[in-house]
Amino acid sequence: MRCLAPHPAGSYLSEPQGSSQCATMELGPLEGGYLELLNSDADPLCLYHFYDQMDLAGEAEIELYSEPDTDTINCDQFSRLLSDMEGDEETREAYANIAELDQYVFQDSQLEGLSKDIFIEHIGPDEVIGESMEMPAEVGQKSQKRPFPEELPADLKHRKPAEPPTVVTGSFLMEPANDSSTLPCLPLPALFNEEPASGQMCLEKTDQMPMPSSSSSLSCLNLPEGPIQFVSTISTLPQGLWQISGAGTGISSIFIYHGEVPQASQVPPPSGLTVHGLPTSPDRPGSTSPFAPSATDLPSMPEPALTSRANMTEPVEQFYRSLQDTYRAEPAGPDGILVEVDLVRARLERSSSKSLERELATPDWAERQLAQGGLAELLLAAKEHRRPRETRVIAVLGRAGQGKSYWAGAVSRAWACGRLPQYDFVFSVPCHCLNRPGYAYRLQDLLFSLGPQPLVAADEVFSHILKRPDRVLLILDAFEELEAQDGFLHSTCGPAPAEPCSLRGLLAGLFQKTLLRGCTLLLTARPRGRLVQSLSKADTLFELCGFSTEQAQAYVMRYFESSGMTEHQDRALMLLRDRPFLLSHSHSPTLCRAVCQLSEALLELGEDAKLPSTLTGLYVGLLGRAALNSPPGALAELAKLAWELGRRHRSTLQEDQFPSADVRNWAMAKGLVKHPPGAAESELAFPSFLLQCFLGALWLALNGDIKDKELPQYLALTPRKKRPYDNWLEGVPRFLAGLIFQPRARCLGALVGPSATALADRKQKVLARYLKRLQPGTLRARQLLELLHCAHEAEEAGIWQHVVQELPACLSFLGTRLTPPDAHVLGKALEAAGQDFSLDLRSTGICPSGLGSLVGLSCVTGFRAALSDTVALWESLRQHGETKLLQAAEEKFTIEPFKVKSLKDVEDLGKLVQTQRTRSSSEDTAGELPAVRDLKKLEFALGPISGPQAFPKLVRILTAFSSLQHLDLDALSENKIGDEGVSQLSATFPQLKSLETLNLSQNSITDLGAYKLAEALPSLAASLLRLSLYNNCICDVGAESLARVLPDMVSLRVMDVQYNKFTAAGAQQLAASLRRCPHVETLAMWTPTIPFSVQEHLQQQDSRISLR
Repeated sequence: MRCLAPHPAGSYLSEPQGSSQCATMELGPLEGGYLELLNSDADPLCLYHFYDQMDLAGEAEIELYSEPDTDTINCDQFSRLLSDMEGDEETREAYANIAELDQYVFQDSQLEGLSKDIFIEHIGPDEVIGESMEMPAEVGQKSQKRPFPEELPADLKHRKPAEPPTVVTGSFLMEPANDSSTLPCLPLPALFNEEPASGQMCLEKTDQMPMPSSSSSLSCLNLPEGPIQFVSTISTLPQGLWQISGAGTGISSIFIYHGEVPQASQVPPPSGLTVHGLPTSPDRPGSTSPFAPSATDLPSMPEPALTSRANMTEPVEQFYRSLQDTYRAEPAGPDGILVEVDLVRARLERSSSKSLERELATPDWAERQLAQGGLAELLLAAKEHRRPRETRVIAVLGRAGQGKSYWAGAVSRAWACGRLPQYDFVFSVPCHCLNRPGYAYRLQDLLFSLGPQPLVAADEVFSHILKRPDRVLLILDAFEELEAQDGFLHSTCGPAPAEPCSLRGLLAGLFQKTLLRGCTLLLTARPRGRLVQSLSKADTLFELCGFSTEQAQAYVMRYFESSGMTEHQDRALMLLRDRPFLLSHSHSPTLCRAVCQLSEALLELGEDAKLPSTLTGLYVGLLGRAALNSPPGALAELAKLAWELGRRHRSTLQEDQFPSADVRNWAMAKGLVKHPPGAAESELAFPSFLLQCFLGALWLALNGDIKDKELPQYLALTPRKKRPYDNWLEGVPRFLAGLIFQPRARCLGALVGPSATALADRKQKVLARYLKRLQPGTLRARQLLELLHCAHEAEEAGIWQHVVQELPACLSFLGTRLTPPDAHVLGKALEAAGQDFSLDLRSTGICPSGLGSLVGLSCVTGFRAALSDTVALWESLRQHGETKLLQAAEEKFTIEPFKVKSLKDVEDLGKLVQTQRTRSSSEDTAGELPAVRDLKKLEFALGPISGPQAFPKLVRILTAFSSLQHLDLDALSENKIGDEGVSQLSATFPQLKSLETLNLSQNSITDLGAYKLAEALPSLAASLLRLSLYNNCICDVGAESLARVLPDMVSLRVMDVQYNKFTAAGAQQLAASLRRCPHVETLAMWTPTIPFSVQEHLQQQDSRISLR
């Protein structure tokens, strides 16, 4: 029997002769090998037929050849193939898929018992067909139905091979009857002495029919119609191949070869037809088929026994327990305060149309998609929605101080407490531990040596992890620390797991999903910097939201409870509420904790305590007491280190970088630096990014080497085109303005003493001159907000008045994220300006409380915001009974002009119209909503897919906009509303009394649509000024309909019918109608279906015809 193998590249299977069903099947070249065979459309049984037909035609002895051009494979080749497969996960997975093909082909019970040995049973290389076969007398009949999926083995790819059977099995070989006349067809009673029952063929007994061993034994059985059931109670069958044919078999012929599987102690008879079987190897006792290798063939392939922790070996179980103990410990003190925040689905988008850089998109507040179910559900969903052996990359983004590292630690603790059972192991690695230039890493180092605590793991543990990577969660915290490794996605893939490589190569292997393939990779990072551009390839992106006002207040209560100062809880809340600016900044967990620390220190001093009103004052208060007992110049030296590290985008430093041991010991004792988890003993880091920013700004204020002309660049308000300042320490501009301008005694002097502040006076003059020359109206929205923050931190009346008085009357923050501190500072500036403003707050992600505070200002006379956010605000105000604020929010809101760009926009418009109808029916209010009443321009641009779906919904609410003057249904991607859309739109014309411009260009309108439009146009005769039907499919009939109605359109001035399908006849009808329309100024009529000479002639007759 020939081993089934595809032809080499470029070869073709010869088409057999005959009229059987198999013979008519055409097979193309199976290029490549076994992997292409799996993806081909070839029927596996037909492949058997092709090969064995060639063998039966002219070969007396069928052997397996070792030459590479004979489509066969021998034992040595197969052993080498298996050794290559052990190091290639992709090949192992492909062969596992082929094993599934084997299972599928032989699932039918009619084939299972008689044919399974083609793939599974050994056929010895010297096996000979015996002259007689003995089969057991009592063997149960097998069902003919295909089993249900739940009845199949749990793991089809890697099922355990069955024990070698002691019964005889058979092999079906499909073969057309090329010359059936030459084969002796024996009658059925000659072979079987019992009648078949109810249409079934039962083969129970047979007489021994000796045949010459020298000939190729071929015989024929004629079978009646109906199903065939083989019952393995045949005592003997003659050796050879039997052809079974009949009308009820559904096939032309079947050749059956029955051979007894010899036991280990048996010696096959030396005579008979020699059929060489599949290759066997003494070092592969567990393998039964090259198409379904067993665990002994592929030791790295996962076994079903490893699908749960119940089958862990003792060393693996011990490591699992120790890893749980490592992550189970709860942080002590304030670090252990848990206030859950929301995770919102996020995405990255281009910062501008001309830029390739991506930044975090800003959804509207109502559009946010919260990760429902919390942490466990998030990771469980990520695991369920991926394909097997596919690495899943999840990125959690958030600004500095949002609590990303604390959240990563909460993930590890959740696993250690049993809340993430889908993972056997969780490894959390702070990325600052990896940022070591020149180091070489192995995968073992990443998993066991670089976490919070070094782990001792045996080779058996690492082998277990490689076998089940899908049950591994790898957390890389603070991914922005690896910014120097950007571009790893384009690097060559990582090496084998045990080989050392650079960090770039290790990241390339993980992110290109070739190393530890199938694991879940969880990243935390800031949404800025070069490395974040790589995160656009992540499978799932989330944004970590900050505290709400209620959550911030809950954190304050728990902080003082954990500190044992419950008597100060209420007082601390009062201090925070008295400072709305700090309360708005408390959405950042880091700043909320800093406020609590300062409040604790102030409350210990007495009852007259007050919190500062700026961030600069907050950090001066925190560091002021630490600087009192410091070594001379210690704070300035620490500030210098913070600045130098920030220029290199680093937050960690070595102990030997301190100028002296006294400075280092003082900084560590005061908590200004500390040993980060998982770092070397000599490595230190600042406890928060904002503290590093404050220290960096302090160094800029004290450094005398900075030239006057260079100082303004550190405010990052007007970036230079050449050699721009890298504002990695993004908090420096605000802290620098506060340190320079706030009174010396309670700010800079309180930190470094009066003698060290001499340079600050000169720098104050330089920055004041620069800020007063700025024109806020020329700045972008992000720079304008930063200027407002700097002016607020400075607390200098002259600068503040200059900034607020120069604000433009129309302020647009479209696409710029507005955080709670931004909304607070903006509101304060608008109140101080003394003039009226109109605000555009669309796509800012502003929270409902911030939107309500801005809308409620008397100086804000109009605003635009997301429709969904505004309607939600109205509903909230109505529920809380804030009637005056609700009335102001309704009167000031506008949507003019409005462009429909998504299905959600249509739904939001529908909600707005429904709100107006509800409002009109209410007794408390009367009249239309200004936003609906005053809408004059509406654009519809959804494209050819969503356009036809959403347009009927728009038509149903269109009549509510009674003042609509401009309806533009043209889009670059073509809305294609078609004739049906035109018919629906035409029905609304009687209610659109103010419509002046109707643009129906590029909408696939034909003659039928033009006819419907012409019927309804007289309803707009008194108002319509411009009509465009550019680039549609209007022919002569449609042109005639338009020409007929044209004289009735007494107000029409411009009509555009260019690029349609009408010919010279339609053009002449339009031109003739134009002569009766003296009010029409322009008729644009050029189209390629009209001869140019005809168009020129028409233009000469009437100059109002435009051919441009």
